[in-house]
Amino acid sequence: MGMQTLTSKDGASIAYERSGRGPALVLVGGAFMTRRSFTPLAEALAPEFEVVAYDRRGRGDSTITPPYAVERELEDLAAVLDAVGGSFVYGMSSGAALALLAAGSGLPVERVAGTEPPYRLPEHPQIHGSYGPTLARLTEAGRFDEAVAHFMVNGVGQPREVVDRMKADPFWPNLVALAHTLGHDNAIMAGYRLPDHLARVTVPALVLSSTGSAPWLQESAAATASALPDGRHVQREGGFHDLPPETLAAELTAFFKG
Repeated sequence: MGMQTLTSKDGASIAYERSGRGPALVLVGGAFMTRRSFTPLAEALAPEFEVVAYDRRGRGDSTITPPYAVERELEDLAAVLDAVGGSFVYGMSSGAALALLAAGSGLPVERVAGTEPPYRLPEHPQIHGSYGPTLARLTEAGRFDEAVAHFMVNGVGQPREVVDRMKADPFWPNLVALAHTLGHDNAIMAGYRLPDHLARVTVPALVLSSTGSAPWLQESAAATASALPDGRHVQREGGFHDLPPETLAAELTAFFKG
């Protein structure tokens, strides 16, 4: 249908696209993701769902009304669900954390799924307390290249030499262009611990993980599912923090149509 827009509660313009036919399934992106990041998955889901991918505030074609607050993200998602008449939500990474927060906060979500929300269990490597303030300082100063490197090294845990090599890849400028939103994802993760609101997600929930991901991501996905009253964990073959679109579409179709 091409890009459409809606006005969120605080006046921000939220851009979204719809494709396919069937019950509406809203896709929520994580760090560095826009609605276009979901194109392969949307194509794989289109035979079974009306797939709705949107730009979270401040990304792509969506605007933002300062100051940022996680509550505004929930209002955006509520507005998208209302606009498309949907009640199914899938999120990726911090987008999965946002989807679960929405389901536990009273939004009209009937089923929710997510891939590897990056919570940290006590036995996992922890995010240092200086991570968030440093990220804010770098982005406020417009030092977006450094902010992306900081996220990769101190947030994701990639070795510095790997990140230095990544800077030469053609996709690096695309990450830098979205660096100003990294603080939004950090706010959604709220310390990266398993949150209390998971216990309030009473609807059926599916948490997926990839065999190619770091062990802490796989273990966190399983722990997240266990913390949900009606949660289930499924692990499938894939890359680091990534599942093939066809694999993911098959699991989501079975879950949302089950």
